[in-house]
Amino acid sequence: MSETIARKRIAVITGASSGMGREFVLALDKQQEFDELWLIARRRDRLEALDALTRAPVRAIALDLSVQTEIDKYKEMLTAEKPDVRVLVNAAGFGKFKAFTDLTLEEQLAMIDLNDKALVSMTYLTLPYMKDGSCIYQLGSLSSFQPVPYINVYGASKAFVLSFSRALNKELEKQKRDIRVMAVCPGWVSTDFFDRAVVDNDTIVYYNRFYTAESVITRALKDMKKGKDVSICGFPVRMQVYATKMLPHGIVMEIWCKQQKK
Repeated sequence: MSETIARKRIAVITGASSGMGREFVLALDKQQEFDELWLIARRRDRLEALDALTRAPVRAIALDLSVQTEIDKYKEMLTAEKPDVRVLVNAAGFGKFKAFTDLTLEEQLAMIDLNDKALVSMTYLTLPYMKDGSCIYQLGSLSSFQPVPYINVYGASKAFVLSFSRALNKELEKQKRDIRVMAVCPGWVSTDFFDRAVVDNDTIVYYNRFYTAESVITRALKDMKKGKDVSICGFPVRMQVYATKMLPHGIVMEIWCKQQKK
């Protein structure tokens, strides 16, 4: 019995109860065959509801990944079952749109805890259970590429995700491990992320265009097959990233502030 469990092919998706994480669940379930989907988020009922929509059975794992003791529970599960993790998706995260000094310190640190510390922990703990041909999707952002006033800590946390993911991908390549790591860096995406991010209607007032979670993830799955380490959905967003590389960041920030009427 233990040998069967040890060979179980699974996908692990954090932030799976809604938004990008939920869409990853549905897309990966269609793309690949899994023995089980380990879905992680705080809301167990939403995770369990996904079982009716997927081919592979769902294991609903209610954890708050901003808390280290909760991450330790995931570590214990891996140690006990020793699964074959074919895909890891780190989609858990949140942002707050407000001036740095207008948010509490607790809110700022919570973003770092979930967006960065949890992502690093999940990656580190899962890698020993991944074989050649496995892959890791890390949820970054368009804000990964530039400093973003009024989305200050969130943007910085996503810059960390981009740098960490690309460097880890190169390390694994040099170690001759066929495990791909890719940062998924979309622009504005229509999800309930904004229910928590938008504190008021005055801080961020300009949104140039929105993409669907489905389109972003469809692009990400294609880019992973192509061996890319960064996935950016939409030609306009790719051009914006190119511009942020060409222009001094002082100018980029001034343009952003004018768009937001600051």
